Amino acid sequence: SIRARACKERRRCPWHEEASGLGETVASCRQGPEPESRASSLERACTASAATASPGWRSCGSAATQAGGAGRLLGTMYSIVEYKGKTTGYRCGYCHSAQGKVSSGMWAHSLTVQDYQDLIDRGWRRSGKYVYKPIMNRTCCPQYTVRCRVLHFQPSKSHKKVLKKMLRFLTRGETSKINSEGEPMDSHTEDTSCFLLKSQPDTSQSELQPLSTYTEKVESEEEDTKGELTGKTDSGHTESCNEKNNTNLSKPLDPAKVGHTPPKPGKGADLSKPPCRKAKDIRKEQKLQKLLQNQTGNHSLQEEAQIAQKSKPKANQTKSVEDFIFITLPPEAVHQLEVRLVRVSFEDPQFKSSFTQSATLFAKYQIAIHKDTPSECDEEQFTRFLCDSPLEAENPPNGPDCGYGSFHQQYWIDGKIVAVGVIDILPKCISSVYLYYDPDYSSLSLGVYSALREVAFTRQLHEKASDLSYYYMGFYIHSCPKMRYKGQYRPSDLLCPETYVWVPIEQCLPSLEDSKYCRFNRDLKAVDEGNVKELGRVRILHKRTVMPYSVYKRRQKGSSDEESVHQYATLVGQACSERMLLYKN
Repeated sequence: SIRARACKERRRCPWHEEASGLGETVASCRQGPEPESRASSLERACTASAATASPGWRSCGSAATQAGGAGRLLGTMYSIVEYKGKTTGYRCGYCHSAQGKVSSGMWAHSLTVQDYQDLIDRGWRRSGKYVYKPIMNRTCCPQYTVRCRVLHFQPSKSHKKVLKKMLRFLTRGETSKINSEGEPMDSHTEDTSCFLLKSQPDTSQSELQPLSTYTEKVESEEEDTKGELTGKTDSGHTESCNEKNNTNLSKPLDPAKVGHTPPKPGKGADLSKPPCRKAKDIRKEQKLQKLLQNQTGNHSLQEEAQIAQKSKPKANQTKSVEDFIFITLPPEAVHQLEVRLVRVSFEDPQFKSSFTQSATLFAKYQIAIHKDTPSECDEEQFTRFLCDSPLEAENPPNGPDCGYGSFHQQYWIDGKIVAVGVIDILPKCISSVYLYYDPDYSSLSLGVYSALREVAFTRQLHEKASDLSYYYMGFYIHSCPKMRYKGQYRPSDLLCPETYVWVPIEQCLPSLEDSKYCRFNRDLKAVDEGNVKELGRVRILHKRTVMPYSVYKRRQKGSSDEESVHQYATLVGQACSERMLLYKN
C-alpha cells in the first residue's frame, strides 16, 4: 500500500523514477529477487494507481499483463540483442590460421524474421543464437554472402548426375563407389566452432520482458513500428514434405514463372538457326518421310510419322530440378524416400519424437566427417548449435503455408533419417544453416542433393509468397578452393561488403582472382544507403523500459558506451537499429 501511494502521488519510489526535465514520467519496473506473490501485489497496486494517475504514467502492470514474454511489448514482437563487440585472433577453419579470423558478434535473445532478413542482407549470419559478421578487410579468409536466384536456376551437368544417381538408388538400389567432393554446408562447423564455446549471457528472462516504452511526442516511436512484419506465431506448426502424399509438391513449376536468362553476346546458341538435333532422330524422320512418299495410302505409317513429329523435343527445352525430384517411382522401387519439414520447437510432436534419432545422426556425422570428439557433439552441443534459434515463428496470411522461422528438413529413407538440412524460412529467402547426413550414404552426394531440393522448395514457396525467391547458401569463400562450389549454383550474386548491393558472381570473380578482399560495386561514389544517420534513434532496452538512445544517454549522465553503440548501429544499419532492442544491463 505504501508503494501504491508513492506511485499515485508521483513521488520517487524504489520501483519507479521520474525523468527530470523531460516532461514525461518513465515507468521502469525494478522488480528483482522479490517473491512472486509480492511482485504480483505490486503489479496490481501499480495498475490500480495508474487508473487515477495522469496520462503521463505508463502502467507497468498492464504492460506486463499484455507482454507475452521476451521480445514482446503490448502484443508487438521485438528483436532483443546484446552486442558483444569484435572478436579477434581466433582459429580459421579454412586456411587453418591460428589467429586469422576477425568478426563482430551479438547474442540474439529473440529475432523477428524481417530483422534477420535485413541482417543477412548486410553480411550477418547466425550460429545457434550467436549472430556474427566477419570484418571483411581484416579477416584472413573474407566470407561473402552468396545467394542463388532460384526462379532462373537450371541444374548443371554435375547436378543432374547427382539427381540421376539418387533415382537409380531408389529404383534399383544402385550405389556409386566414388564419393563426391565439395558437399555443401560441410565446412560451416569449422567456421562456427569457436562460437559454440560462447556461453549464453547471464541475463534473466524477466529483464528481457519490456514492461513499458518511453514515449515522446517528437519521436512518435509507436508509429514507426506499424510497418513491421510481425504476423501470428504458431510454435507448434509443422508441415510434412512427403512426395508420396503431398500433391502440391509433385506439381511441376510453371515455366512461365521461372523464365530463362538470355545468353550473353557471343555465347550460347544462335537463335537464328534451327536447334541441334540428334542424328538418330533425323535419320528416323527421313526414313518415315520416304516411306510416306512411296506409300501415301498407308494410314498407319502416316500416324507413326505424326507421332514422331509430336515427340520431337521442343527447342531449347531442358529438364528442371522438379523433373528429377518429383518423378513417380515404379511400384517395384527398392527404396522409398520421404522428406519432412519439421519446425524447430520442442513443443512440436514430430520434432520431439525424432530429436534423439536426429541428435545421434549429428554426432555420427561430426565424428566421422569433422573428427569431433563425442563431448564436442553431444545432445547439448547439438541443441545449442542447431535447435536453439532466436527466430520467432510467424504465420502471416500472405506468407507460405508452413510459416516463417527455423526448420529441420528431414530426409527419411525406408523409415530412417539419413540427412537433415537445417534451414531458416525468411520473407525473401530460404537460408541454409547446416547439413548433416549419415556417412554410410556418402555415395549419394546428399550435400548436393539436399541443396537442389532446397532450391526446388524455395520455388515452391514462391508460388504462395511472391517475395520469397532466393536461396541463401551462407558464405562464398574464394580464397578457399573447397568452398567455391557455392558459385556453381547459377545465376547467383555476391554481396558487396561496402555498399551492401548484390552483384552477379561473374562480375566478381575476376576481382577475387587478384585480391581476397574486394569491393564489388563498381560505382566508386556509391555508399552504404542503410548506414546509421541518427544515433539517437537507436532503440535501447534498459531496466525493462524501451527508449531511444538519446534518452538513455541523458539518463546515464555521461555514459561512455557511445562508441560501442555507434559501432553496433553501423553494422546492423539504421533500419534494424530503430526496430531491434539493444539490451543494456
